[in-house]
Amino acid sequence: MKKYLIITLAFFALSACNRQQDLALKSADKDYILKVANENFEKKKWTNALALYERLSNLVAGTDDAANVVYNSAYANYYDKNYKLAGHQFKNFSVTFPQDARAEEAAYMSALCYYEGSMDYNLDQTSTDLAINEMQTFLNNYPDSERSKNIDKLIDELTYKLEFKAYENAKQYYKMADYKAASTAFENVLDDFPSTKLRTKIYDYMLKSKYELAVNSVYGLKKDRIETALSFTKQIEREVPGTDNAKTAADLQSKLVKEKETFAELEKKVEARNKEMKDKQQEAEAAMNLEKDKRSAEQGRRDSAALATPTPATTFKIKK
Repeated sequence: MKKYLIITLAFFALSACNRQQDLALKSADKDYILKVANENFEKKKWTNALALYERLSNLVAGTDDAANVVYNSAYANYYDKNYKLAGHQFKNFSVTFPQDARAEEAAYMSALCYYEGSMDYNLDQTSTDLAINEMQTFLNNYPDSERSKNIDKLIDELTYKLEFKAYENAKQYYKMADYKAASTAFENVLDDFPSTKLRTKIYDYMLKSKYELAVNSVYGLKKDRIETALSFTKQIEREVPGTDNAKTAADLQSKLVKEKETFAELEKKVEARNKEMKDKQQEAEAAMNLEKDKRSAEQGRRDSAALATPTPATTFKIKK
């Protein structure tokens, strides 16, 4: 019996709320609409509250209620996970009502909304870049705010997401055995994020990429690429001595030295073969030139003989 009574009361309460919402949606009474909207907001009925706040936007323009409507709308959208719209509304509040005591909070919440809207690292990171910019704007406008410490942490988190995406993209080149592209991509990660936490892993992939690029290179580029790889192994030993990166660098360095020696021997053989081929080519050309000179000389003698022989006199027959 008691359970039935509770269900009945809940049903009537819900019906009353729905009726009140319908009346407010159809009403032209600003105060009544605002009253119902605020009640929905307090009860965390975000969808109902937003529907009424949207109706109020024009009705309260220029009144003392305007700030509260924008402020509550922003929070309702935030709690309803409409982060993009909430961020826009919070920002609009902080710009439109800069003297309001809640302006700093709204600016902070705007930055937080952009943070919440940041996509996973493997997706487009336009929202992440925008979030970092918004957070940096907050730090510039409120450098002494207590909220700045949390903003700094969030910026670090978002920046790491960008680092990790760039790192993963570079790693894909390595997995595809495109070692030239991988090496360049990892270098770009270090240039774009000099304080990256992924430096150890990046160094490891760079060492291996440059090594693979050197030992598997075509003949014409191999010498320079071996030198580049060797130079990088020495750089790593200097920068991070005693680390796993330095150990990897030392191991690859010894292999590159042997590769360099092997290539030097190959170069000698190639140079000797090229010289041999060049000598043969020169001998062949010399023989051809000699034969050509002989033919030219023979032709010259024939031409001289022809010029030296007089033309026979013409004989005329006299008619009798």
